[in-house]
Amino acid sequence: MFSHPRLVRAADNLVREQFCVSPGESVLLTADSSVERELVDAVVQAVLRQGGKPLVALAPSLPFQGGLSDPYVGDSLAAAVVASDVWLDFCFPYHAGSRIHNAAMEARRCRYGLIAISRADSLARLYGGVEFSTLLDFNIGFMEFVSEHAGETARFTCAAGTDVSFVLDKVKLKRPRSMRAPGMDTVPGAQSLYPTKDSVRGRIVIQALFDETYRRLRKPIVIEADGHITRVHGEAPEDAASFERALRRASGENTLGTFVHFTYGFHPAARLTGDQFVEDIRLPGSNAIGMGLPWWESGGGENHPDGIVLDQSLWIGDLQIVDQGRFVGPAPLRALHDAMLRRLD
Repeated sequence: MFSHPRLVRAADNLVREQFCVSPGESVLLTADSSVERELVDAVVQAVLRQGGKPLVALAPSLPFQGGLSDPYVGDSLAAAVVASDVWLDFCFPYHAGSRIHNAAMEARRCRYGLIAISRADSLARLYGGVEFSTLLDFNIGFMEFVSEHAGETARFTCAAGTDVSFVLDKVKLKRPRSMRAPGMDTVPGAQSLYPTKDSVRGRIVIQALFDETYRRLRKPIVIEADGHITRVHGEAPEDAASFERALRRASGENTLGTFVHFTYGFHPAARLTGDQFVEDIRLPGSNAIGMGLPWWESGGGENHPDGIVLDQSLWIGDLQIVDQGRFVGPAPLRALHDAMLRRLD
């Protein structure tokens, strides 16, 4: 059995370039029953190439993410995370925002990666399907652009009927070029846009949803907002109950709640899979709308539902950034964007 060169490159980019694993470091991989063995083997081999000491923790898939997962996580994993230098979390639902994740962050030893990918071909595309340095160049450049425009009004639309605006808040989680200090990082290829409190107004039409499971929607769901979520309609019968449950859980107040984040996905190798949430929200032009109580407020956490808008158009202030999924932003960023070429080798 051998791994495709793209998967080998992907694992090396994750382990060596992003998380900077050094000889002798303890590296924990958490995986659930959906994660492919080929993916785990490739990442373990990459850790060994760097001289790290890998440990794989395999457990049943969590029913919820974040703090809602706490009752389902054992003491043995809780002990392992605080004793790890690097923790790569492939579980979906994932551990970020949970009790053990908080303990690992507070211990100030662990570099945590919220990866949440279960398929080897998805990891190969996201970490090996583009020249990794160029992906980071644009990701960091766009993040800095968004940060510089905090306080301005952002607006996005889509052909399915989305038209919503909000005031941009400061960037909450800034991406480093590489993870050399304790903290948390995510898969490159998307940038969050955070709304200021109660500023979201308009109509959002989502075509995929992660509430208690992730799936493409048979019928689009319409979310009306006026500072907070005022109405949800149009959903298919099989989606109505689980989405409302997730919204009310995540609000912390048994209401429909408000918004945590919007995003812009721009990974040139990402494809719409229908089962890999982390890849789908990096599809060029996608927008992942996080709903619930923000993790930076008391009682918040990574337990919110996410809806996906496809082929968005995006404006920040008077400047159009994205036109039906295609990047049309300012020239310096366009040059960085156009340098991200898809690799097929």
